[in-house]
Amino acid sequence: MERHFDDDLNELKNNLLEMAALVEKSINQSIEALKKQDKKLAEAVIKEDEKIDEMELMNEEKAIELLALYQPMAIDLRYITMSIHITGELESIADMAVNISHRVINLAELPMLKPLVDIPKLSTIAQKMVKSAIDSFVNRNESLAKEVIESDRDADNLRNIIMKELIYDYMVKDGTTAPRAVPLLLVARDLERMCDHATAIAEDVIYMIRAKMVRHHPEKLQNDDK
Repeated sequence: MERHFDDDLNELKNNLLEMAALVEKSINQSIEALKKQDKKLAEAVIKEDEKIDEMELMNEEKAIELLALYQPMAIDLRYITMSIHITGELESIADMAVNISHRVINLAELPMLKPLVDIPKLSTIAQKMVKSAIDSFVNRNESLAKEVIESDRDADNLRNIIMKELIYDYMVKDGTTAPRAVPLLLVARDLERMCDHATAIAEDVIYMIRAKMVRHHPEKLQNDDK
């Protein structure tokens, strides 16, 4: 029975890794589509989201099956229940990539407002946070989860820089730039929300390992060893 449980748990882990890889790909491709004003690539991201939605349902069903068949306890129970929540977080991140792709389609016929510098940087942070959050979960790595949580501040700061530039250097000075500036503001918002979802996954990892809730209480991370 234990061997079958371990095999099924590994299957769930591998499914989550596969889903996370698709989500990371969607983030990357949505930003590439933005940089190149590539409508076809944006449309491909939107189409690929159907597969991610299917994987969400498959992973939820697998987790429920594990709970029903094996009635796990302690950290295994938390691992499986958290996997359901994390699957939902990944699907939400993929939805943000779809949102960005729709912005690309809207912007594709317009001249680029400015060279994109900080938005790709924020995208890189988002992709790294998502990957690290999932790695921390599947490997039960608390220190990596803490790194993800601490990285969210950098994402917030960069989002603020992007928004300040677009609003005060463009829209305030020239209102006609709004149709090109507003979609970029929304892209920055979507990328920052991806980072929030990655942070939520990392907080779930802390709970899974320690049975300690740190969501909305980051100060508890500093007191773990006391």
